[in-house]
Amino acid sequence: MLEKLKQEVYDANMRLPALNLVTFTWGNVSGIDREKGLFVIKPSGVEYGSLKPQDMVVVNLKGEVVEGNLNPSSDTPTHTVLYNEFPDIGGIVHTHSPWAVSFASANMDVPAASTTHADTFYGDVPVSDPLTKKEIEEGYEENTGKVIVRTFKERGIDPEAIPAVLVSQHGPFAWGKTPDKAVYNAKVLEVAAEISYHALQLTRDDIRVPQYLLDKHYYRKHGKNAYYGQTNAKSKTHAEHVLNN
Repeated sequence: MLEKLKQEVYDANMRLPALNLVTFTWGNVSGIDREKGLFVIKPSGVEYGSLKPQDMVVVNLKGEVVEGNLNPSSDTPTHTVLYNEFPDIGGIVHTHSPWAVSFASANMDVPAASTTHADTFYGDVPVSDPLTKKEIEEGYEENTGKVIVRTFKERGIDPEAIPAVLVSQHGPFAWGKTPDKAVYNAKVLEVAAEISYHALQLTRDDIRVPQYLLDKHYYRKHGKNAYYGQTNAKSKTHAEHVLNN
């Protein structure tokens, strides 16, 4: 079942240590098949060096394991909440990458302080409210998902425009259209957090980029008029051929 997705999720998980986003087993990636209503996630506590595609665990949108011989990630309830509440995402990553965790530990948003940040995140990456004692005791991982969703709803944040969050005093979650894109966003978040951290050591001024620069860098890579990269190269070449002939 879902063998292609298992391979994609395995490959995405293996990128975490390659990109220095995880230490030991402190991270996980999942990916979803929306038509089947099933997602695939890394098993809990398995070392990356011994991980295999067939070890990936298949889970439904109720959080129930439907295939796999290993326990799924302990963060599976968080992933379940996010897939149900953010219906356009296709992959989720959780890490304990240190620069992002630094901001989570300080209960601070990662400010949009550079064009590096603005290329991917249309504004500050938010930190969630801290979970209450009751929320932790009654369903820690599920309520982690719920506090993420609540943070985005209360602050009016579009989860596609800002595809990441810091869980207060815990760490980052990032997401994207695919598991691989979610890993990309997690790495950008870590780099942006490091840049912002250093900038905050150099000045007490507001380090955020102006709105017009944020707009320029975000929209040149996103939206109908995006022009960064080679996405539209083939269609542009065809259009030019038609116009010139």
